Amino acid sequence: MNTGASHSSALNTPADCSVYIHIPFCTRKCRYCAFYSITADSRQQQDYLNAIRRELEMHAPCPSFSTVFLGGGSPSAMQRDLLYALLDWITPQAQPDAERTIEVNPRQTDAEFFDQIRRRGINRISIGAQSFNPGELTFLGRIHDVQDTVQCVDDARDAGFDNIGLDLIFAIPGSTLSDWKDSLDKAIALQPRHISAYSLTYEGNTPLVRDTAAGQITPISDELDRRMYELTIDTLAAAGFQQYEISNFARPGFECRHNLRYWKNRPYIGLGPAAAGWFRGKRTENIPDLQSYIAAIEHRQFAYESEHAPTPEEFACETAVLNLRTRTGIEPVEFQRQTGYDIAALFAAPIAEHLHLAHLEWHKKCLRLTRNALGIADTVLCDFAAI
Repeated sequence: MNTGASHSSALNTPADCSVYIHIPFCTRKCRYCAFYSITADSRQQQDYLNAIRRELEMHAPCPSFSTVFLGGGSPSAMQRDLLYALLDWITPQAQPDAERTIEVNPRQTDAEFFDQIRRRGINRISIGAQSFNPGELTFLGRIHDVQDTVQCVDDARDAGFDNIGLDLIFAIPGSTLSDWKDSLDKAIALQPRHISAYSLTYEGNTPLVRDTAAGQITPISDELDRRMYELTIDTLAAAGFQQYEISNFARPGFECRHNLRYWKNRPYIGLGPAAAGWFRGKRTENIPDLQSYIAAIEHRQFAYESEHAPTPEEFACETAVLNLRTRTGIEPVEFQRQTGYDIAALFAAPIAEHLHLAHLEWHKKCLRLTRNALGIADTVLCDFAAI
């Protein structure tokens, strides 16, 4: 049964929280990227820094942060003295044992960079490697080469970082199964603690989408995409990586705690243009425009492009969809504690249907996707997106 009062109280008075900071600066836009990012001079970057400080003040009081994540864009494209000032401000607001992650582009880092950010509290590095094939990097519009990624990992490790992750993209037009296996093997050889592997997506008004529409690019087949994904799971498992989410793999104990909070539907504050948040019972998304964002914050107004307070039923559906992305799946007792709903009663029809189709299974008292359903997860999850 639903326990609306406790549900509302838990959403409005979170015991802990995370913060995501969107740093919208890039040296050059990649061919496939639909995230909001721009090139900006030092004045604009300083104005941005001032604005996110004010934005967080507007959320006060906040619990201390259990995770901090700086993404983009490319945080490493930010002017270094301003980035260091940002870290000096945000990391003391995190819990002592908090996970503090920064995304970096391999060409924008060096030994001094890693030394400085480690001194300022960063303890997890996410490197946008994307591919270890030079031709694929060129196709994607990346500004780095393969050696830059190798050097980036070496510099981070020499600076004392142990929790290092690599982001990879597969299903790149022109790529073969052998090409993808080679990228995976080279990534594994660098001994990261975490690997994210995503199929190339065609979204937004990106050059990739426009070139595809013009007939200049032919996406790879769904069959090859699926084979690459299956190869990913098997290759990383053989190398000791545990799949803990549809596209994420980690050495035991090195799962990304920040992203796990998303999939568990826990509260987080989003700072910066285009940043999303889920705090005090409200989902928000900031304006994807730096100047409009700064102008709103300077007037002490939140820069929301959209905001929505989910109903208890909507919150339960969101939680189910997000939980099912993980390899743990939905834990019925925790789900009822968090949402007030009995999963077996709320989702009786889709559970029965997808158990019958072998898309779902009960594993250690949790409901999760089967291995065969991972590649078609969206088809299953859409049936849990609304009651």
